Amino acid sequence: MVRGKIEIKKIENVTSIQVTFSKRSGLFKKARELSVLCDAQVAAIVFSQNGRLYEFSSSEMEKTIERYGEFSNEYFVLGRPQVQPYLEELKKEMDIMVKKIDLLEVQQRKLMGQGLGSCSVAELQEIDIQIEKSLRIVRSRKAEFYADQLGKLKEMEIKVLDERRRLREKEIRERLLRPLLPVTLHTEKGEPEGGYRTKHSSEVETDLFIGLPVARP
Repeated sequence: MVRGKIEIKKIENVTSIQVTFSKRSGLFKKARELSVLCDAQVAAIVFSQNGRLYEFSSSEMEKTIERYGEFSNEYFVLGRPQVQPYLEELKKEMDIMVKKIDLLEVQQRKLMGQGLGSCSVAELQEIDIQIEKSLRIVRSRKAEFYADQLGKLKEMEIKVLDERRRLREKEIRERLLRPLLPVTLHTEKGEPEGGYRTKHSSEVETDLFIGLPVARP
């Protein structure tokens, strides 16, 4: 069964406060378990609403408080003067980054052909080398792209040709399997003669004679 989430806020009922505070031993139990499991130096100090002191310490409370005082003085008191040098160091790093960004922007404008009036011959040669190198990279990438597209088009062409061949073979098979229909053709004298024709031939008028030749008078 899942417990509902309890809202943590001040208890107004005095009796409920006393009942809740009477369960303070659970806090001290957890502190003791933490000190045993992790071999940690743990201390807990609790003052009740009436000002009564309750405490737990895995070692002597005085030594724990003394150690805490030494640590807090070193961290909070001695550490404060170091904030200003840290900020100054950050400012120096920021100035360096701004200068680098400015140099990159100038270099970019030069590569685009802008602001070349102040460049020396050596700088112009360096810019020319960089541009040629960039052009080779771009051309190589473009050639790879075209080759890839050409390969895809060839694959599509093969698929289209295969599909056309498949349809053509299907059409030929259907024609071969199509039954022949008996037809009657008339000779020049109007006499019927036996023969066969396909469905397509029924749509075309013809005087073609099929059978033995007839002797003319």
